[in-house]
Amino acid sequence: MKMNTNTILVCDDDKEIVDAIEIYLSQEGYQILKAYDGLQAVSMMEKQEIQLLIIDIMMPKLDGLRATLKIREKSSIPIIILSAKSEDADKILGLNIGADDYVTKPFNPLELVARVKSQLRRYTKLGNAAEESQKIYQTGGLVMNDDLKEVTVDGEPVKLTPIEYNILLLLVKNQGKVFSINQIYESIWNEDAIGADNTVAVHIRHIREKIEINAKEPRYLKVVWGIGYKVEKL
Repeated sequence: MKMNTNTILVCDDDKEIVDAIEIYLSQEGYQILKAYDGLQAVSMMEKQEIQLLIIDIMMPKLDGLRATLKIREKSSIPIIILSAKSEDADKILGLNIGADDYVTKPFNPLELVARVKSQLRRYTKLGNAAEESQKIYQTGGLVMNDDLKEVTVDGEPVKLTPIEYNILLLLVKNQGKVFSINQIYESIWNEDAIGADNTVAVHIRHIREKIEINAKEPRYLKVVWGIGYKVEKL
C-alpha cells in the first residue's frame, strides 16, 4: 500500500457508498475518516486535521450544502460534492458557496480518486511557499503574492479557495489576455473541458464577489461577451 499523510473525510448517509470510497482511497494510502450526516462532518472538521472533504448533498440533520457553508467559514480545504444527476441546481449552488468540485452519482471510483489527487495537489501547492524570490502580481489595488499565496484588494486580505486562487492567478499573470471558458477549465483542472460552462462561471462569479466592490460592475475581472474572461491591466 502507498503511504500518504493526507486525511480525507467522507460524508454520506449511505454507508455502502462511504465504505466503497474508503476502499478505493485507502488503496492509495489516504487516511479515511467517516461521517454519515452534515452535523458529524462539521464536528469532525473542528476536532481533527483534515486535508479534503467528500460530502453528499442529500443527508439528514444537516445537508451537504449547509455543511459546506459552515465549513467554509473556517476552512479552505478542498471540498468535493457528491450529487445525483437530478440535482444540477444543487451542484451549481454547491460551487457557489465554496465547493471546489463535484462528482455525479453513480460515479466511477477511479474518477473520484483522480479528482481527489488533483485537488490535493492543488491544495498542497497552495500551502507551500516557494523558496525563491517573491512572485508578486498586481493590477490596480489587486495584489497577489504567489509565494505566500495571499490576495489583497486595497490592502484588505481576500480569502479564496484553491480553485478560485488558481483561476485568478492565471488571469492576473496574463493581464489583458482573454481566456475562453474552455481554456480556463483545461488550465486549472488539467482535463478536457466538457460541459465546463457552469463550473467556470460559478467560480468566476464567486471570485468577483470577493475582489470587486460592485460585482455587477467589475473593475478587475471582466467578461468579454461571446469569448471569455480577462483581468484588466490597470
